[in-house]
Amino acid sequence: MNRTQQQPQWTVSIDAGGTFTDAVARADDSRVLVAKVASTPDDPSRGLANAVAALAAQGMPVGDVSLLCHGTTVATNAILTGNLARVGLVTTRGFRDVMGYRQSSRPNVYSLTPERPDDLVQRHARIEVDERLTSTGEVVVALDDAEIDRVVAEVAALEAEAIAVSLLFSYLDDTHERRLGAALRRALPGTPVTLSSEVAREFREYPRTATTVINAALRPVIGGYTDRAADAVAATGLRAPFLVMQSNGGSVPAGRAEEHAHRLVLSGPAGGVAGLVATAAQHGLDNVISLDMGGTSTDVCLVREQRIPFTTTQEVRDHVLLAPAVDIHTIGAGGGSIAWTDQTGRLRVGPQSARAVPGPACYLRGGTEPTITDAHVVLGTLGTGELAGDLVLDRPAAAAAVDRVGAVLGMSTDDAAEAILAIGLAHMVRAVRKVSVERGLDPREFTLVPFGGAGPLHAGLLLRHLGLRSVLVPSRPGLLSADGLLVAGLRLDHAQTVLTPFGPDAVPGIADWFRDAAETATKQIVEDGVPSADVVVSASVDCRYLGQGYELNVALDDWDDVALQAIPDRFHAAHEQLYGHANRDEPVEVVTLRVAAVGAQRGPESAAGEHGGGERTDAVLARRTVRIPGFSPQEVPVYQRSSLRFGDVFDGPAIVAQMDSTTVLCAGQRAEVVAGGDLLITESEVA
Repeated sequence: MNRTQQQPQWTVSIDAGGTFTDAVARADDSRVLVAKVASTPDDPSRGLANAVAALAAQGMPVGDVSLLCHGTTVATNAILTGNLARVGLVTTRGFRDVMGYRQSSRPNVYSLTPERPDDLVQRHARIEVDERLTSTGEVVVALDDAEIDRVVAEVAALEAEAIAVSLLFSYLDDTHERRLGAALRRALPGTPVTLSSEVAREFREYPRTATTVINAALRPVIGGYTDRAADAVAATGLRAPFLVMQSNGGSVPAGRAEEHAHRLVLSGPAGGVAGLVATAAQHGLDNVISLDMGGTSTDVCLVREQRIPFTTTQEVRDHVLLAPAVDIHTIGAGGGSIAWTDQTGRLRVGPQSARAVPGPACYLRGGTEPTITDAHVVLGTLGTGELAGDLVLDRPAAAAAVDRVGAVLGMSTDDAAEAILAIGLAHMVRAVRKVSVERGLDPREFTLVPFGGAGPLHAGLLLRHLGLRSVLVPSRPGLLSADGLLVAGLRLDHAQTVLTPFGPDAVPGIADWFRDAAETATKQIVEDGVPSADVVVSASVDCRYLGQGYELNVALDDWDDVALQAIPDRFHAAHEQLYGHANRDEPVEVVTLRVAAVGAQRGPESAAGEHGGGERTDAVLARRTVRIPGFSPQEVPVYQRSSLRFGDVFDGPAIVAQMDSTTVLCAGQRAEVVAGGDLLITESEVA
């Protein structure tokens, strides 16, 4: 359909969480629409379509949407629940048990009855092949056609749903893998085949093989979901390009998401960090800590100098993934985390969650176990009005659930609720300390940015317990992860292990690889629809002292001769910063080369908002009696967030209510509405 130039174009971002699916639509004339609908865990594509329909019902013309970005937990849930495809693994003879002995480590080293982690591939489904390379890539045992035919026949007999091929040292020379892959794809055209050289050209046998197997196991899951999601969205009339968020903080076209399915494991949380950095930049904040608290878990990320922290590996259920990811620490403490008592009668909170179905008891959807959300409802910090998704919180149901643990503990309903929140808060404090104090950083030098549906509920308490500089609550905290999806842009990562001592002879080869990898990544992003002028390529190297067992990632400004010659100096500085010492006389080994290409997208723009100024009373919805943990019950004002204006100031104790979240201030704290409608909370006096 031809559109006039005057017709506004819309971008839509949708983040599907465990309890709610959040959606934000932005028009190029600055209009913003938001929606929050119940997630549909049985088939998340329905929740995606419901979110689009909810935006359309508010006036968004689906035919004028130019881009759809989506964050999903499908890959994460598939791994956590074991709902993976059956995989057949092809590996070099003598290495079929790499998946069994892993890295020879025990998760619970002191346990007398350790539980063996689940095998990703059963032993009978690991097929050995006669071929062999040396550690320098030289052929010791050549792969012949007869061996290929034998392996293909054995793999076909497995009737696996996906196939993984990981041969020894194939990251140096993938000729054998490519020949096997081509034969398998010809013989089994309906079965996805993953080669380790296509997803992880890095050393260390178990992580590389595990990454290949997990990608293979996820491909039918992700491919099936993206197909269903595309169909569900198309049924609403939306035909725009469809992007999916990856763990690396960037998006990929949905049609290609299945090829590197293992890169979607942290899809949702990565969008929140992108939104966090954009929010921090608007306020000139260099050092921030995010606390993204949803219904099932809380994700914490520390950002310095407005740079998203990345890690080159992930661990999921004791499995190692070689995939760049935003460095996020996750704990099992969300609004739906269940409170329970152990065999000794001690109160515990999480990691079990009531999830979206049946949900906390106060939702009246069949849940009976007490949760953090139920504790807030009992104490009054969370009201009983209507929430997103037409949920109405029921206090009697919440009280009945909390009494289940209260009876065991010999506590009243209110005391038990406060105890539940105290333990939940302790989990959050520990998580923040994990990414700050345990890394040698002082959290008092950082601003906390709580978001997600449940994060701002604990804003004042975390400010008080951690002694933070301040807390910044975004204008739409429950929708920040969704909004952040549009900030991220497309991203491609390439890596290659080289294992070479640094020296003049190594520089030309390193420069050639960086140049070729950058050109390849840029070309793909341009083909995906981003102008070449909007593509930014960054380079880094993993280095170590010769003889060390592990390496550090060192960022480079460029890959010209000057930048590459500075690699040893950069490594020494990074080693000294992390470990407190550096040996500048030791030779440095370049382990792995890395390139990241990012294609920028239009980010969200915040409206300035009407200026208020001073203390406000006309924004007070009501007053209600609440019991903020650590304080006596008292009557506090409840502010309507949408009625607050730029420059407004008010003191705690207070509650700020809005559609997507609730913010709680303690006594002795002050809140100010700053640019973009965000809420800055500080300690106004010693409480």
